[in-house]
Amino acid sequence: MRKIINDPVHGFVTIEDDLIFQIISHPYYQRLRRIKQMALAYLVYPGAVHTRLHHSLGAYHLMHNAIAELKQKGIEIDATEEQAAKIAILLHDVGHGPFSHALEHTLVDVTHEQLSLLIMQKLNKELNGQLDKAISIFTNQYPKHFLHQLVSSQLDVDRLDYLARDSFFTGVSEGVIGYDRIIKMLTVVNDELVVEEKGLHSIEKFLIARRLMYWQVYLHKTVLSSELMLVMILKRAKELVSSGVELFSTPAFQFFLSHSLRYEDFLNDDNCLSQFLLLDDNDVITSIKVWSTNPDPILSDLCKRLSERKLFKVVFYKEEERSEINQLKIDFQAKFQFEPNSQNYYWIEDETSNRAYNSGDEKIKIYFKDGKVKEISQVENTLISAGLLLPVKKHYICYLRQ
Repeated sequence: MRKIINDPVHGFVTIEDDLIFQIISHPYYQRLRRIKQMALAYLVYPGAVHTRLHHSLGAYHLMHNAIAELKQKGIEIDATEEQAAKIAILLHDVGHGPFSHALEHTLVDVTHEQLSLLIMQKLNKELNGQLDKAISIFTNQYPKHFLHQLVSSQLDVDRLDYLARDSFFTGVSEGVIGYDRIIKMLTVVNDELVVEEKGLHSIEKFLIARRLMYWQVYLHKTVLSSELMLVMILKRAKELVSSGVELFSTPAFQFFLSHSLRYEDFLNDDNCLSQFLLLDDNDVITSIKVWSTNPDPILSDLCKRLSERKLFKVVFYKEEERSEINQLKIDFQAKFQFEPNSQNYYWIEDETSNRAYNSGDEKIKIYFKDGKVKEISQVENTLISAGLLLPVKKHYICYLRQ
């Protein structure tokens, strides 16, 4: 069996494994076609309508290339390990709900990684244990740690694909990275994934691209505004449902509107995961379309504004500008004179941050010609050692402006 998929970013992606093709064909995986990779970013970048399925297939392709490169350098990876690593990356995002990260802690208070694992375990039962090794790699229980690093680390094939893909579909050139060169520079030393010295500058470019993409795309003011409005819509809908109001929704969506679920609920009740697997972007979008004429003035107003792209304003500010923000809030309250409990839907204060590199996480290590291995922040004359990629935190308000 051999299948070829034409991917706009990587070209032809080849599937030559029966089990992997069986997984791709499964409804749990096909559901990812109906979940946008970048949530509501298409309201700013019209081309950003690619899906989680696009991304996971791209990450699978890069995993294939990375393993081929490592094997060529004499790293021992047998056929079952290669298959398992490919399955692990293929399913690494299968636990995403509608609009990906935007609603991750709104519909359910569970991370997508936790849900991905539960779905992999459910699929594993259907496939009679054929995913045991893939799950072991995904959870970092497999003896060869570097295989897990390819799936989840600060230099995994997941990040290599989503930066290249999101840059391609948004048209933001700052996200362009040399993922092929980075993969060519990978090797393994003492069971750890490292980058050969020649690839140092490619890694710096990768970290810069990630930082720029976060501020220019993922945390763009309008993207942030739209996603916060979506969260407010879901918050209001759940509040109404909990007070006994009947709202239009699909049965699966209704289940999550009427329940506040945590990880333990998914462990103790199989129905929670079964209902989650029926959810995608369409459930939410269709409901918002109908709710825009709902009798509740807050719900209908928020839905209409989001549907018509009449979005809230986002202002980033520094701590020393706090007094100006307080005055703006006073003016805002005087202008709109909201009913009690209504203002919180139209005035949101929070903070966001971006860390291009975390020295406390799975570290990026550079392998030098003399055999030494150094963590990248300890390498002299790099952007990280110079402090140019320090974490950035920004305070913001998101509010109705008219």
